Amino acid sequence: MVAQIIAIELFLIMFGIIISEKIERQWASLGCGLLMLIIVFGICMRSPEAIWNTINIKEFATKAFWIAHGEGGEASAGVNWATISFIFGMMIMVEGMGRAGFFRWLCLRLAKSVKYKTLPIFVTFMVMSFVLAMFIDSITVILFLAAVTVELATVLGFSPVSMILAEIFCANLGGSATMCGDPPNIIIGTSLGYSFGDFVKNTGVMALVALVFTMLYYFLYFNRQLKKKGKTEVSATYPEPSSAISSKKDFIISCLIFGCAVALLVTHSMTGLTVATIGLFVAALTLLSSPSHALELLRKVDYKTLLFFVGLFIVVGGLEQTGVLEAMAGVISSICGNNAYVMIAVILWLSAVASAFVDNIPFAATMIPVIKTLAETTGMDLNVLAWTLACGTDIGGSATPIGASANVVGVSIASQNGHLIGWGRYCKVTVPITIVTIFICMICIYFRYL
Repeated sequence: MVAQIIAIELFLIMFGIIISEKIERQWASLGCGLLMLIIVFGICMRSPEAIWNTINIKEFATKAFWIAHGEGGEASAGVNWATISFIFGMMIMVEGMGRAGFFRWLCLRLAKSVKYKTLPIFVTFMVMSFVLAMFIDSITVILFLAAVTVELATVLGFSPVSMILAEIFCANLGGSATMCGDPPNIIIGTSLGYSFGDFVKNTGVMALVALVFTMLYYFLYFNRQLKKKGKTEVSATYPEPSSAISSKKDFIISCLIFGCAVALLVTHSMTGLTVATIGLFVAALTLLSSPSHALELLRKVDYKTLLFFVGLFIVVGGLEQTGVLEAMAGVISSICGNNAYVMIAVILWLSAVASAFVDNIPFAATMIPVIKTLAETTGMDLNVLAWTLACGTDIGGSATPIGASANVVGVSIASQNGHLIGWGRYCKVTVPITIVTIFICMICIYFRYL
């Protein structure tokens, strides 16, 4: 009982520090993770085995880490090194693509293809944000897309705020469609053994339906504003897409590596390669293709996020080892009364509301053992609970400026260029469509799975 109380306290302390933003989140998670190992596992439980299982270094030595050995899998106990390895590899690949000018070139190429007309750019950039976020972290997508949007807004004479808000929402929505699109999905997929195709056939279908309503909403909301402020005359001062390419050789190589990564992810359920293997392979290709810039690419990796994941998994592992998550599952089960409709609604809306105000990554990692226990004790299909959790955490984060990292990045870029987006302005636009999208997902889940 003492171990459970301390584990909960450490978890709440970690969350409190992350929300306060007074200490960087990686130090919060690592510090609380270390205390979990020492106090809960070492002093209270006196269990070296619990420490060893939670750190989980042995995972690297297992065949299952590199090659999938069957359909599905067991929830990972402790540090999920497959998630961390995959994200690390994709970070290196994305840095290589960014250095070659791929993202800026793509944005300018599409803008030029619609003759730099404001409304077509608005629609095109929403679709591009959705599609890119299916394969690349939404933070990276918004980082480049918002910067180019500000550049085009200056030339065309419209406020970039409306376009950036739409891009942020579509990026988060696109991230929900695939296993590699958003960190919560990566955690869910690697923990429960789902493939890229599993996500596409389930959350991907719901995301595509939601995209139609999202594009219609934003188009109607900002149509008059963009028509009024956008210039339509042809100008010779528009930036050329070719100006974004720093090196044609590096550009071609980065495109080939990106294509290789997509092909491997789409087929990994057939090839047997795990996402960890794919991520590390893509990273190796990127570094080997540009040895003179290898150290530069390695230095640009977001190690703070990777360390945050390590600490987070340890803290969540403490809740799992002490039985706290099992008790939490019991509470949800008693509230729902084994009613599948109520259980889905509770998990979906709880995930969405929580993700709007706190980081959706720790929430998703915490809820995975909970839904697994719910499936075992109530007989509810684990797959349905997993898709429900993914939709709630991925989409709910769009509602507020702090709900997802992509939101923070987009608002920051707009602010740096003199376009302030406060909480009131942000939420007035995004909260209604977030609620509508969650309702769409709930209806899809009810009709398709129950």
